[in-house]
Amino acid sequence: MTVGTEQAAPRSARGRTVPDGVWIGVLALLTAVAPLATDMYLPVLPTVATELGASASAAQLTLTAFLVGLAVGQLVIGPLSDSWGRRRLVLAGTVLLFLACLASAVAPSVAVLVVARFLQGFGGAAGLVLSRAMISDRTTGSRTAQLFSLMMAINGIAPVVAPVIGSSLGGVVGWRGIFVVLAGLALLMLVSSLLAVHETLPASARTSGGVRRTFSDVGALLRRRRYVGYVLAFATSFSMMFAYISGSPFVLQQTLGLSTTQYALAFGTNAAGLVLGNIVSSRLAARVAPRRQLVVAVGGLVVLCAALLVVVLLGAARWPVLVLLFATLATLGFVMGNSAALATGEVRDRAGTGSALLGATQFGLGALVSPLVGSSATAMAVTMLTAATLSAVSLAALTRGATAPR
Repeated sequence: MTVGTEQAAPRSARGRTVPDGVWIGVLALLTAVAPLATDMYLPVLPTVATELGASASAAQLTLTAFLVGLAVGQLVIGPLSDSWGRRRLVLAGTVLLFLACLASAVAPSVAVLVVARFLQGFGGAAGLVLSRAMISDRTTGSRTAQLFSLMMAINGIAPVVAPVIGSSLGGVVGWRGIFVVLAGLALLMLVSSLLAVHETLPASARTSGGVRRTFSDVGALLRRRRYVGYVLAFATSFSMMFAYISGSPFVLQQTLGLSTTQYALAFGTNAAGLVLGNIVSSRLAARVAPRRQLVVAVGGLVVLCAALLVVVLLGAARWPVLVLLFATLATLGFVMGNSAALATGEVRDRAGTGSALLGATQFGLGALVSPLVGSSATAMAVTMLTAATLSAVSLAALTRGATAPR
């Protein structure tokens, strides 16, 4: 298969050809579980603590358990898929997600809810990690980058609408009803996967050797310099977005003086910038090499984040901060899809394991960043600039000599 090409159109389990748009749409749905299950749940955390007689920290632990399950699930399911194939694990993970959502809806205590949320994350990790692996199985070069950017553009909408949906549902059906809605989404994912997700990893391309082989594969991938460089570029960029997401409610409202409505409008506008960046990057993929887009965008992030820090130190004037945040998020849209595509392109022989390490690093760094930001505009700007700088250093130090596939 030549670089920048795609295999024949996927077929369903019954042998019917599945249109590309449908296939990508289902994969995007599989990856939407993480932002939806996280952000829909945030507005009702205080209610969960009150109704279950738990402390605020115990209620927050249910969110941490989900993120841990998401990271651990990717590390387990990704390598297993290199041996067992993709489709059966997607279906099994989605079934587990469905059952865990139902268990969360009827949880009698916070301890049960913590376990159920961990299982939600673990099951949801299958769609997240294997959607990337399946794209990598079928495509190369600019086509991979184009599809990754398109999926991220679709999923960029989820963090925007999820808190609104969660707030609305919480007042009508309560926090338990939110988990019923998530169970319905999981059921939709399962039916869609049964109809549209085919096996992309033929038996002849699978690995064997069990757990020992899995650890060997992980070690082998960590020795691939360019792969590690692209993974770090992707994960540090994601942590920059986490710094913005966790700090923006305090910075935009308390420091800049935006009202709740104005904050929602600003947050939605910045999210639209992220989606726009991904869409433009996807459109450019056929003409501008993914690596070239990535290098230029990461350089742009360093400049923009440095400018943001200067503006914040000079007094955080409202409009300069808002404009710089929008430009940063829009530029970030050129980074994540291309860096993920280039990373998976370096490990096509172990795409499941490679996707797992990519996802685990992504959420691991994101979880570490959030507590560092607090409510300080300076801390948010410093964290974002540090993440952008680390991304640039990773590219320069570890991916030098890489070609720019088209």
